[in-house]
Formats: sequence, C-alpha cells, structure tokens
Amino acid sequence: MFMGEHHHNIDSKGRLIVPAKFRDDLGEVFVLTRGLDQCLFGYPLSEWKEIEQKLKALPLTKKDARAFTRFFFSGATESEIDKQGRTNIPTPLLQYAKLDKECVILGVSNRIEIWSKQIWEDYFNESEESFAEIAENMIGFDI
Repeated sequence: MFMGEHHHNIDSKGRLIVPAKFRDDLGEVFVLTRGLDQCLFGYPLSEWKEIEQKLKALPLTKKDARAFTRFFFSGATESEIDKQGRTNIPTPLLQYAKLDKECVILGVSNRIEIWSKQIWEDYFNESEESFAEIAENMIGFDI
C-alpha cells in the first residue's frame, strides 16, 4: 500500500527520483499514465493488470467508456526505476501534468500520483476548504 507525500525535483532529462519507500512495491518496472485532476498515476504491473481487466469489461457501446479507456491507455507507458532510484517521464506525460521542476509524489493506496508542486498546492488548498463536506458525502462508505 502506498501512502505519504514526498517532494522531489525533475532533472533536465525528465528523470524523477521515486521515493525509496515506494520502489519495492512499484517494482523495477511499473506503469505510468495520465491520471485525473492533471496528475500522473503510477501502478505496479500486478495492479495495472487488474485495472486493465476492469476497463476491458466496460461496454464498447458507451461513449464515456470509450473516451475514458482511450484517455487512460493512450498515455500509458512502462517505466523503469534505475539504480539511482529514478524513473524517466516521457515528454507527453510531462506536458499533460505540467511537470517542469518541483514535484509532489503521493502514495494513494494502490497507486502513486505525481503532481506539479503548484497544481498540488492549489488542489490541496481548494479541497481542504471543503474536506468536511467531502467527508460527509463519503458517509455511506464507512470511512
């Protein structure tokens, strides 16, 4: 399980240090793709295979299902972690998430999320203001 918040920088070659506590669970090779809210999602291969099966089960006749599947899979790439603990983020993913230097890497249960520091701070501040309301809406989930 992934949890926590870590701050790292992307170097000029598009490489980002993956926090040490995430490396073992991600594995040497993991899947990186476009996430929601303008961040990137990173999944261990085993988790990615489960997601793939669920998305395959979506009805091809539904426009939203096709759109989501295209969005999710077209940005996906297998990423490796090098001996220094870095992974290379492809240019299209850097552009999508507006990653240029300062990044925030979050552990979010079954995945990691990679955010631009500024976008994360804006998102967090906006969400923090409505956290009580969001929590109230989650009441049926027994959290």
